[in-house]
Amino acid sequence: MSRLNLDDFSDLIERPDSGTRRDAEERRERLTVPPGALGRLDELGEWLSAAQGAVPVRPVERPRVVLFAGDHGVAGLDVSGRPAGGTYELVRGVLDGSSPVAVLARRTGVPVRVVDAGVDCDPELLPADVVRHRVRRGSGRIDVEDALTPEEAEQAVRLGMAVADEEADSGTDLVVLGDLSVGGTTPASTLIAALCGTDASVVTGRGGAGIDDLAWMRKCAAIRDALRRARPVLGDQLELLAAVGGADLAATTGFLLQSAVRRMPVILDGVVSAACALVAQRAAFRAPDWWLAGQVSGEPAQAKALDRMALNPLLDHGVTVGEGTGALLALPLVQAAAAFAAELPEKPLPEQPPADEA
Repeated sequence: MSRLNLDDFSDLIERPDSGTRRDAEERRERLTVPPGALGRLDELGEWLSAAQGAVPVRPVERPRVVLFAGDHGVAGLDVSGRPAGGTYELVRGVLDGSSPVAVLARRTGVPVRVVDAGVDCDPELLPADVVRHRVRRGSGRIDVEDALTPEEAEQAVRLGMAVADEEADSGTDLVVLGDLSVGGTTPASTLIAALCGTDASVVTGRGGAGIDDLAWMRKCAAIRDALRRARPVLGDQLELLAAVGGADLAATTGFLLQSAVRRMPVILDGVVSAACALVAQRAAFRAPDWWLAGQVSGEPAQAKALDRMALNPLLDHGVTVGEGTGALLALPLVQAAAAFAAELPEKPLPEQPPADEA
């Protein structure tokens, strides 16, 4: 197998069809509801039309929540509101139907897929279809060591690519993307700080579970030390993911890139998916045209990443639970935009005066 070069995706990813978008915009001008009366839903409908290459836009009928799961060694520094190695409990909550995203997915009828990329538990504790792609048990402590070996980083990216292909081949027409991780916001913030050229204090947040001031200072120090290890490898995305990412982050990056290749739209959730998107943008500058930002997570690193990619979040409800919950809350907006664009009637054509008789 030849070594994967993420820069190759730049030639593989095209933008959504601009001609189709112009046709969708022209159709919007002809609808009975005045332009602008539906706010951002007009823009969403036109974006979805371009992504599908169809006017009128088709309804989003087969969405899927995809969650990449992994533990992070840096959580052992008490930088998270959850105990280190606790991702297994998050995965079990989704599989058992008791987590917020599981409750919401059940209510909205959206299936959820969990992919174990690097959970630190015995594989026998999880269903075979969840654990079959696992790259390793947990990722390294990024402040002092690499998260992954180069081979593991490539394996994880290829895992994400394979999952994207499976979803596209099965007919999934939009993905709600999230993560299940303990400690994941620390490598995510490190990646964003490295790619945006900012300091640790600018990107350090308090995570989905919330941390006190002492834990915040430990987290900031860990990101600062990880940044020293990240900056020398900024020129190679795979090396960067190996140094300060993790199996779940590398898999998410591969998923985002291959989803764009397959023309499959994605709604991003929080800071982890935003960090992976920023890495993917570095490899393929057209890729963000296939993504929506579902929500504001409150993490300063997410805000910096979304600003760099010019992605404007759909919702700001203060949801910090993660797991793709905020992105799934945004899905009905996208579905409503598609319905309005496709089903609202057009204004009747003005009557033509009768032709003069010869």
